[in-house]
Amino acid sequence: MGLFLMADGVGPLLLARTLQGLATGAAAGAISAGLLDLQPTPTSPLGPLLNTVAPAAGLAAGALGAGLLVQYAPAPTTLVFALLTAAFIALTAVVPFLPETVSRRPGVWASLRPRAVVPPQARRTFLATAPCFVAAWAMGGLYLSLGPSLAVGVLHIGSHLVGGLAVTTLFGAAAIASVLVYDLPPQRVMGAGSVALAAGTGLTLLALAGPSPLLFFLGTALSGLGFGTSFLGAFRSLAALTGPSQRAELFASAYIVSYLALSVPAVLAGLAVPSLGLRATTTYYGAVVIVLALLAAVSAVVVRNPAASRPAPGRLAPAVLSRSETPEHAPDQEAAQTPEPGPGSGTGA
Repeated sequence: MGLFLMADGVGPLLLARTLQGLATGAAAGAISAGLLDLQPTPTSPLGPLLNTVAPAAGLAAGALGAGLLVQYAPAPTTLVFALLTAAFIALTAVVPFLPETVSRRPGVWASLRPRAVVPPQARRTFLATAPCFVAAWAMGGLYLSLGPSLAVGVLHIGSHLVGGLAVTTLFGAAAIASVLVYDLPPQRVMGAGSVALAAGTGLTLLALAGPSPLLFFLGTALSGLGFGTSFLGAFRSLAALTGPSQRAELFASAYIVSYLALSVPAVLAGLAVPSLGLRATTTYYGAVVIVLALLAAVSAVVVRNPAASRPAPGRLAPAVLSRSETPEHAPDQEAAQTPEPGPGSGTGA
């Protein structure tokens, strides 16, 4: 945030973005694992729910808040970063009071080495959920990169607030949908959410062809519902296949796929706009998202296959299932099977 405050050109902005990305990526896997470690019971859906709702709600609030500040507040290029700097300083002061979920051991520098691993028992499910991660976050990347431009250039709405509202509608709907379906079977949620994402993307493309601002926001809201539910279903399917010592590394792998899907297609779309035009680029982009979302809906069948989600011998039994799928064994039996957390697990990753 300090670099953002001092930036006076494209170069410093890119440097600030790079540092922000490194910080976010370093923290994401450990935070996700820590949320699962701290949930009330091993079978609680609360950890995966927070892992889905928190990023979506943060993106929605950030887009709306930034739009309001840029449109109505002074110092539009610095005020938002000053406020975020204050918020991060406050959060940093709170972190030491969080409970640690792994035991301390020698090798602090080795524990900071990045690791992204997909355990053998999770590989088939990881491949099956990958199209879902790519489709959902690629749609998010479209709105974060071209959403304001679409509002101005295609829908002819020249307000910074409306550009922010497009992003807020997508991710706000994602957060709300996740809360509504968190206790349903994850494979069913992933499949239905992927279909909703494809339908919402198609509706958005129709709105841009119109153009129709009302239809655009309806399609955006439906896409957001699909984004939240499909990501939640895919995340819960993966979370059920690992113990505490493997969670951070598996979630890091999932976030690598998600962040690449968020960034790479958006950059390619930005490069294509000068030659293809904004409307044509968005149409091609949306068509790819629709294909990936439908592929994710088909992949949900693979995740639903019991053989795809059965832990390997000697591994931890599923740790995050819906209440209808809660195993019959007692919590202390599950704890007895849990491997000793390694240095790359939980919040110590």
